This record gives sequence, C-alpha cells and structure tokens, in this order.
Amino acid sequence: MKTSSTLHSDVAELGPELTQLRHRLHRAPEIGLQLPRTQETVLTALGDLGLDLTLGESITSVTGVLRGGRSSGTAVLLRADMDALPVQERSGEPFSSEIDGAMHACGHDLHMAMLVGAARLLAERRDQLSGDVVFMFQPGEEGYDGAGAMIREGVLTAAGPEVSAAYGMHVRSGKTPNGVFTTRGNTMMSSSSKLKVIVRGRGGHGSSPHLGRDPITAAAEMITSLQTMVTRRFDIFDPVVVTVGAVAGGVASNVIPDTVNFQATVRTFSAATGEAIGPLATAVCEGVALAHGLEVEVEFLREYPATVNDPSHARFVADVVADVFGEDQFVPMEFPEPGSEDFSRVLRAVPGSYLMLGAAVTDDFANAPSNHSPLARFDDQVMTRGALLHAELAIRSLERLGAQSTDQDSRRSSS
Repeated sequence: MKTSSTLHSDVAELGPELTQLRHRLHRAPEIGLQLPRTQETVLTALGDLGLDLTLGESITSVTGVLRGGRSSGTAVLLRADMDALPVQERSGEPFSSEIDGAMHACGHDLHMAMLVGAARLLAERRDQLSGDVVFMFQPGEEGYDGAGAMIREGVLTAAGPEVSAAYGMHVRSGKTPNGVFTTRGNTMMSSSSKLKVIVRGRGGHGSSPHLGRDPITAAAEMITSLQTMVTRRFDIFDPVVVTVGAVAGGVASNVIPDTVNFQATVRTFSAATGEAIGPLATAVCEGVALAHGLEVEVEFLREYPATVNDPSHARFVADVVADVFGEDQFVPMEFPEPGSEDFSRVLRAVPGSYLMLGAAVTDDFANAPSNHSPLARFDDQVMTRGALLHAELAIRSLERLGAQSTDQDSRRSSS
C-alpha cells in the first residue's frame, strides 16, 4: 500500500478538480429526494473510475462499489449527502446558487466533492485494497430520511455481505477551526422528532372572551408548560430540547379564533428519553386543553434517531487523524450536539463513526455564520483533507478488519 505521504501528494493534485466540482454543484442545488442534475454530475465525476454503480429506485441516490484486489469479502462504507436547503443564498460567493430559493447552506456540495476525491485516490490503489469500498451518495438528508430509503434499497449490502464499518463526515462553516477534525464516542448528536398540535376552541368577540373558548391562551399555556415539563420530568444530565418554531392562529386583534396550531422540534440524546418524551408532551397538551374546556389534537412524529458512534471506531478516527495530519488537528468533542443526522440509521445497523471537519473561511470561526445560514461560506481548501481522510479511513479500516479476521481464524484453529 502506498504511504500516507504519497496519498498527500496525490490528493494535492486533485485540489483544483475538487474545487471545480464543488462550485458546479453549488451553483445548481436541489432539494429533497429527487436530485436529477446532482445525480448526473456525480455520475459524470465517477464515470471513469471503474466502480460498480447502482442508482436508487425511489430516490436519485448513487451507490458505487470499488472492488479491492485483495478482497476477502469485507467492505467499508463512506457516505456523502447530496441535497440542499430551501434557503435564499446571500453569501456573496462568485459561484453562488443560480436556483432561486435553494442553497447548499450545509456544505453537502463539499461532501460530494470530497467523496469523489476519495474514490479517485482509492481507485488508483484498488489492487492493494484488503476489501471493497462502498460509496454512498445520498439525497434527502435534510428532513427527508434519504438514508432510510437507501438502507431499504440495499446500500449496506451493495458489495455483497453487509459492510463491516461505516464513516461519514460533515463540514462546518463555524464552531471548529479550519481544517480541524472532531468527533466523540457513543452519542454524538441528538435524535429529532416533531410535535404538531391543533387546539380547537370556540371563536367569538375579543371583548367577551367568557362567551367563547379561547384557543390562543390555551396554546400559550401549553407552550410554557412544555418547557416546565422538560425541566421537571427529565434528568438534567440526559437533556431534552423542545423548541416551538411555528405558531398560527387568529386574524384580528378583536376576534377569538376557532383554532390555533403550533409545531415544535424535540431533541433527545438517549433511547429512554426518546421513548418518554412523546407521551409526556401529549399528556401536557391534553391536560391544558381539558382545563380550558377545549379539544386538542396532538401528533408526535419521530424523525431521526440519535447519532451514536461506536467508541472503538471514534478512537480509530482520532488516531488516523493524528497520524495523517498531526495530533493538534484533532480536538475531541466534549459534549453531544443537538443537531440530528440520518446517518444515524447507518450507525444503528453497522459500527462506525461520524465526524466533523472545520471549514470556516475566517479565523474568527466562533462568530462565523453557521451551517444553514444564507450567509454560510466554506473553505474549498479543506476538501483535500476530507478526501484524504476518507481514503485513509477506508484503507486502514479494511486492513484492521482483515487483521481481526485473521486473528479470529488463528484462535479457532488453535482451539
């Protein structure tokens, strides 16, 4: 196997190509599960690498399998998400989105370019690989559960047997210094759910609220009571976040409406809390409605589970970063984060690790516009680091898995 220094040299030569690819993707963002232009661009970028390519049936995913020359049936998976956000770009970049109301504000354009770069590096070394590599290009991460769709369509067994390890990487426009990697073992990111509530009262004149049944005051009490419930029913060391982001009801200051509805995002970090929050939130809303003599409809929708890294794989990521880039280029993530990610579904099925890469364009990364902001900007230069780490993780993970398999076979034969 070629050394890391050779990989460093090869990925540096890919830099201009990855930048061009990223800019092309950034100009033409697509939202959701159907991304035909993005799929075509990715296929073109992968077309000369000799991968076994499979397209999604229900979504515009791309799965590529690189067959290793020394494969023994083992495979690892590397993932990049592909979809953009419904955000009107105001970053000022010369390659800004040309699609009104859509923007790669979360860096998925970089993710695709980095994974294409890794595929190029690994394809050049296919004869030396100790197994196969599955490249998972996934639409619909931003609330559409594209990972779930790809799992149902067989991405984990694309190489034959189920992959033995999986890795995903996400860039940050702020929060982390440029070029620095971070992750943690066990829970890394929260689960996400949605609470949808419709409060039904009886409309009337605002001057005589006693003649109606005011759903606005009841909804306000429900929103406040949900916050109190979080602080009184859950352990402070197993946190819950409930944020009401949408409230709608009423058309005039002197009219009591018939209905009010609100929606909240709910974030939890453990399976037990995730199971408990739905029934408790429902009970709070129903109790307040009963006290006010109103009706209420409550819907609790589970979205993504918590992102839980296998501790040994998270340590493996940290060790590879330190070896390839230097120990100061990895910073352990102190606490789990309340963002959510559908790569969590992959990590529930197979061991692996998710990680973050700082891509801030300013040294003042703590105050840089965050991912999802219309002002978000990402440094093209980090893509070579991301591509290199993807490739190193695949190479070393396959070698690690092969060594483990050999050790197990030796123990069986000796017994």
